[in-house]
Amino acid sequence: MGPFGFTASGSGAVETLYWRPGCDLCIKLRTQLRAARIPYRKVDIRRDPDAAAFVRGVADGNETVPTVVVAGHPPMVNPSLTRVRRALGAG
Repeated sequence: MGPFGFTASGSGAVETLYWRPGCDLCIKLRTQLRAARIPYRKVDIRRDPDAAAFVRGVADGNETVPTVVVAGHPPMVNPSLTRVRRALGAG
């Protein structure tokens, strides 16, 4: 579909995690994903203006992160690990 991860990826993987440095919620979710051994591709919205525009487009005009994309699901703004796992079909 669009350029930011709406095509299928490897099973059990988060396609994209949009984040920015210094974001406590991003640090928490990234740590949880690593501990759960759920792979993800991270994109820093401060370094990628297109990624920042994507996040604003799905977060009511705000740059709310973490924003997560999982194939076949709408983007999730500030999701819990449980919500990400559900989207992945793992819980």
